[in-house]
Amino acid sequence: MPLVDMKDMLGHTFRERYAVGAFDLVSLDFLEAIVAGAEARCAPVILSLAESHFEYYDFELTMAATAAAARRASVPVAIHLDHGASSESVARAINLGCNGVMVDASSVPFESNVTTTCAVVQIAHACGVPVEGELGYVAGVEGEDAEKHPGKVVYTSAEESCAYVERTGVDFLAVSIGTVHGRMRGAPKLDFERLARINEVLHIPLVIHGGTGLSDDQYHKLIENGTAKINYYTALADAAAGRMRVNMLRDSRAGYTGLMNGVRGAIQAEVERMIQVFGGANRAEAVLAAARRFNPVEHVIVYNVNGIEDTQVENIMARGREVLARIPGVRRVVTGWAVSEEPKYRFCWLVEFASQSVIDSYRDHPDHVAFANQWFRSAAGDRVSIDFAHVTQVPASVA
Repeated sequence: MPLVDMKDMLGHTFRERYAVGAFDLVSLDFLEAIVAGAEARCAPVILSLAESHFEYYDFELTMAATAAAARRASVPVAIHLDHGASSESVARAINLGCNGVMVDASSVPFESNVTTTCAVVQIAHACGVPVEGELGYVAGVEGEDAEKHPGKVVYTSAEESCAYVERTGVDFLAVSIGTVHGRMRGAPKLDFERLARINEVLHIPLVIHGGTGLSDDQYHKLIENGTAKINYYTALADAAAGRMRVNMLRDSRAGYTGLMNGVRGAIQAEVERMIQVFGGANRAEAVLAAARRFNPVEHVIVYNVNGIEDTQVENIMARGREVLARIPGVRRVVTGWAVSEEPKYRFCWLVEFASQSVIDSYRDHPDHVAFANQWFRSAAGDRVSIDFAHVTQVPASVA
């Protein structure tokens, strides 16, 4: 099943008053368990990869597996970059397959946050990718994720949030109302009056970071007051670690596979439990009906050259592969030569775009314009190009 537009997904959750779990993954066990949990509950799901976790895995390799899992899933899926640190991080994540991004400039002053977020919004929106911003600061308290979010909690201001959303154009806003990254100490105390004011002035999907450790009633109140996405990781990690400790007690000499026995099931059980609490169970079909598919687009050029040697053609191809692959929204650049002896066209480019929106942003990007004018167009006068989207069924217009 193709990815679905994350803005459409969260728009549905916001209107229908439930929340989608954005479950952070740090391994294949997490990835498979999250997807299996969503499928078991017939629920939409967000596969979340946090830049603060990149030390635990190779982001490029994990994204390839995540994209494959999303394509294979039987429920609507979005892939989200969580806590992106820079515009460069966001562009890379989009090029690798994320169709939602979060820029975390919450620890800097308001004006700096706005500047950083605006730069990310410009890149992401040009690729058809929605952006989550953060205002206020959700600090860490205890647990493995807490040290990555040092400092004190800063609560989100309703007045500042209105100005922030208007100036940046973010699609969703992560707010700080008393949750923490990692584990909480004592009973959680959330400022629901603050959340209600923010929801009243913004009217956009809100996001809660630090979703572990709340009561079912608190989750329900979050959703009642505009929360459409809840980030969830610590309890998944604790469920995995708990199962590993049980395995160790049963067999102190257990190897890797022995220690990991049942870990995936423990994570899946917690995912299913939270999907039920968030109200996402049995919502998959409704989201599929409401959300556009997020399909890649292939930009294909077949061409012949005039007045240059084959070695020069290869130089042009090598230059293009280097320059064009860095443009935001370009997932891959492939160049090729015809294999038949007398082809109508001898050479080919295949450039994969993240979405249809990239067609225009790629065409007008200064790096593409410079390469096309200086290297390609004068040599490849005889050419044909076409853009086509990946589809899962034949469009009605051509059936």
